[in-house]
Amino acid sequence: MGRMPASASSPSAPFTPLDFQLVLLRRMADHNPGLVEDARRELGASLAQMREADRRWQAMARGARSRGAAARYRSVLGSPESTARRQIGDLECEALLWPVPLWPDLRFEVLLAPNGAVWNEWLVRAPGVAGPELRTADDLTPWSCTVDEAARAFAPARPMEGTAPTRWRLAFTAPDGSGERRRCVAEFTWGLLQRVEYAGGHPQPS
Repeated sequence: MGRMPASASSPSAPFTPLDFQLVLLRRMADHNPGLVEDARRELGASLAQMREADRRWQAMARGARSRGAAARYRSVLGSPESTARRQIGDLECEALLWPVPLWPDLRFEVLLAPNGAVWNEWLVRAPGVAGPELRTADDLTPWSCTVDEAARAFAPARPMEGTAPTRWRLAFTAPDGSGERRRCVAEFTWGLLQRVEYAGGHPQPS
């Protein structure tokens, strides 16, 4: 992706799609600071701008007069690139999808319940784009796959409570590089894989 100019850091400046990408990166910095640093520089944004974008996003989300989450995403990202119907149990929901230039093969998905409430907000594989081949735990490198892709590749996977609102965890069994099956816990931020640990707290070898 080409270099993009960073938006103004003034609190009164419009919140832009670039700012939103900085918000996604800010939440991922705890696990993969090197990847985040490279991506931030690719966007042409400073560390201060990333922090300010995250602060403003949190204020928008928590403000007493904050608009609904779906309307907030539309105001920042514009009209969705596409929409789709998803069946969740007995309910038919609507998925709104926006492109994310940092990850051209992914889309940011907002899943709406029939009453318009937001059920989920995360990164998914773009429609029609093939995901990665996930055969062993060694294939689970940072930013390589989404929650759904890991869950399908290593079924049955058990969802676990995340460590923050934008984080998800999955527990499953997968072969390691030697073929030995190991219990793993994968952690995702905004739906994108950040790290994998073997059961017992031992990090997966890089």
